[in-house]
Amino acid sequence: MHSCAGMRINPEETAIESLGRAKIPSPMAFGQFISDKDAVLVDITRGEMDNGRVKPVFFEQAGPRKDIYFDPSKVKCAVVTCGGLCPGLNDVIRAIVMSAHHHYRVASVLGVRYGLSGFAPSYGHEVMELAPGNVTQIHEFGGTILGTSRGPQPVEDIVDALERMNVCVVFMIGGDGTMRAAAKVRDEVARRNNRIAVVGIPKTIDNDINFAAPSFGFDTAVEKATEAIRSAHTEALGAPNGIGLVKLMGRESGFIAAQSSLALKDVNFVLVPEDDFEFKGENGLLRALERRLESRGHAVIVVAEGAGQKLLGKTGRKDASGNAVLSDVAGLIKSEILDFFKARGRDVTLKYIDPSYIIRAVPANSNDRVYCGFLGQNAVHAAMAGKTGMVVSRWNGRYVHIPLGLVTRQRKRINICSNYWRAVLESTGQPLRLRD
Repeated sequence: MHSCAGMRINPEETAIESLGRAKIPSPMAFGQFISDKDAVLVDITRGEMDNGRVKPVFFEQAGPRKDIYFDPSKVKCAVVTCGGLCPGLNDVIRAIVMSAHHHYRVASVLGVRYGLSGFAPSYGHEVMELAPGNVTQIHEFGGTILGTSRGPQPVEDIVDALERMNVCVVFMIGGDGTMRAAAKVRDEVARRNNRIAVVGIPKTIDNDINFAAPSFGFDTAVEKATEAIRSAHTEALGAPNGIGLVKLMGRESGFIAAQSSLALKDVNFVLVPEDDFEFKGENGLLRALERRLESRGHAVIVVAEGAGQKLLGKTGRKDASGNAVLSDVAGLIKSEILDFFKARGRDVTLKYIDPSYIIRAVPANSNDRVYCGFLGQNAVHAAMAGKTGMVVSRWNGRYVHIPLGLVTRQRKRINICSNYWRAVLESTGQPLRLRD
């Protein structure tokens, strides 16, 4: 057994499924070909020992193969984007189209509109023909030219649609739910004994997908979040006992809140889903905030949307993707702070900023654009080689193939006992625990 990214894996669990033997010479005329024997260590530390011997675990390295499975002249690809918006979606689409056309000269690339619903005839969404001419500039814009939607669709309908369109490669770009759907599509394709490659590109602005280090769009999200934090800090400085409160994305993982607080040293309290806090008590948030105002006269609080949910009643509602609709933790924090200082006869000025929808809709920054380009290109290389039931990701500085089962087994979360979280606490100066 091997432990990494918060879960234990066996060497055989990293094996990548193939549709069959790759025996068609690749049309690529330049670059370095990758062999299926090329691999990337899952854990760069020594790892666990068994009778004094290290048993390393590897991911298959991504990249173009010398021999491919599909005849490019007969290949029709499909691309679909699912879930919420995220910086970089258009960049991934563009990279897939450009690589498929220029590297492999495939017959066609189709864009499926509005997420998985685009596969169902009942919705009436027409597919788009994607070619270099109509994707050249899309990376300059946020969102996705294909549109997106949340929620599942019958897997039989999806595979039926792939069959009707004569698609032999489908690229599914989305988060945890989309990757689970991709696994079901792969299983249904296998049950029907079809030869359709199912390749995922993991997308989550929250950076909460296992073995995506990081997920695309995260760097852009942090960059934009720091702008909101800087504004909150300016507002807090502008009044006696000024408090800036910023709510950021992060349903189950507080990576955006933590990373943006590290990037901008103006944050005094970071509240994340992984670390419970309390309002009252000598060591609670309110007394800690009071001490901060007494010593410095202003404070900035950054809260991930999924933090403090134990302090609120459950809404009992779910969104189209089946996720629980979260209670408004920022609204509760705001009211608790104002009530606390009012009871103490102390005036405070609190400014609340929620930049979430602005952040997720912006174009990708330079780092994410480069990253998305490699993800899209390597997804095409994998599919043309006949790889299926996998995602393309970056791990330990290399692009790799990871089975869908590993990616969807659990979400990535901040380890609050780690040096990373310790660095966040040192940067903010907040107590180790905001509770008695």
